[in-house]
Amino acid sequence: MRAKDHPAMRRYVRRFVPITFAYVASIALATFLVADNAPAGVLTIGLALLPGLAVLGWLWAMARLLVELDDEYLRMLEVRKMLVATGLTLAITSVWGILELFSPGIPRMPVFFVFPMWCVGLAIGQLVNRFGFGDAGDCG
Repeated sequence: MRAKDHPAMRRYVRRFVPITFAYVASIALATFLVADNAPAGVLTIGLALLPGLAVLGWLWAMARLLVELDDEYLRMLEVRKMLVATGLTLAITSVWGILELFSPGIPRMPVFFVFPMWCVGLAIGQLVNRFGFGDAGDCG
């Protein structure tokens, strides 16, 4: 069975898509309603928390995928992707943080970029599965 045909993966996609729409909509809403450099009021904080709730939803959906995948091989591929993403994210943010600490000319990395960076790491992890180990989720 191919990974995309597994029932757990289909449920994951059914969870992931609406969470993605909620994330994009909440970012758009916050961008539209909150002025640049707005003071931290109840509305500003509330709107800023909405995309964060969507990120928590994504993390929950990924955790559910790992729990629901009954195929150990497919689960291992997903875990490997997450480990590659985590390792790359920790390496980049740690090195960048040290550069910020000791090099005043280095621009600050907004914390906002850490999760998108991790998501790019998932894509790289998928490539590691495909080209490093010859498989990205198809089991015979």
